Amino acid sequence: MSETSGKFLALGGADDPAVKAVVARALELVSDGARIGLGSGRASHAFIKALGARVQQGLRVQGVPTSVSSEHLALELSIPLIDLTEDIELDLTIDGADEVAPNLDLVKGWGGALVRERVVASASKRQIILVGPEKLVQTLGERGRIPVEVIPLAVGLVTRKLKKLGLAPKIRQKDGRDVVTDNGNVILDCAPLKVISDGRAARELEARILEMAGVVDTGLFLGTAERVLIGNKDGSVDERVVKS
Repeated sequence: MSETSGKFLALGGADDPAVKAVVARALELVSDGARIGLGSGRASHAFIKALGARVQQGLRVQGVPTSVSSEHLALELSIPLIDLTEDIELDLTIDGADEVAPNLDLVKGWGGALVRERVVASASKRQIILVGPEKLVQTLGERGRIPVEVIPLAVGLVTRKLKKLGLAPKIRQKDGRDVVTDNGNVILDCAPLKVISDGRAARELEARILEMAGVVDTGLFLGTAERVLIGNKDGSVDERVVKS
């Protein structure tokens, strides 16, 4: 059971003023001829729908989806899709996040598409994140869980090692069954038992987790975002950019 269509944002539907505003701002960053990473989740899907409308009006773009659900939506809207070959570099990726720290470090993956989101972000010159203000945190893990994607064979081993790092892992389930990602893996949602104090601590934690055999990736996206667009209920957009 895939969860790639899960909620990345607590923003409302496409008619919500916050969603409309943040999507409109994101569209301003898309130039004719751009190659775009298409994120997953509610706001990302609202962006894909708006982008599809612009394509119908003549905008030329090519997209790379971060999930099966985003791929299906893009195809429905006749957005041309391409494969990530060795010669392809994307101009930007528009995606969501589950937490945004003051330095723009992120937690992603509550919707289950973290591995493909990582690949697409890594293939992009810029990563633009769309969120609501409820996703802004002081420290990563503040909202309760950091996803870790693991191959099924390694769940027991990785669980034991994660506990030694001060995390409380729990296999993600839906309707009483383990959630399976688009890649055929499972997700361990890890609640930090102590505060991840700063960016350095987050990077140390990420490195320790990635050393574990069987771990595919983590939901810690550290230093990947160029800017974060924050949609507010009054229709305004706040913008945070990585400090040079």
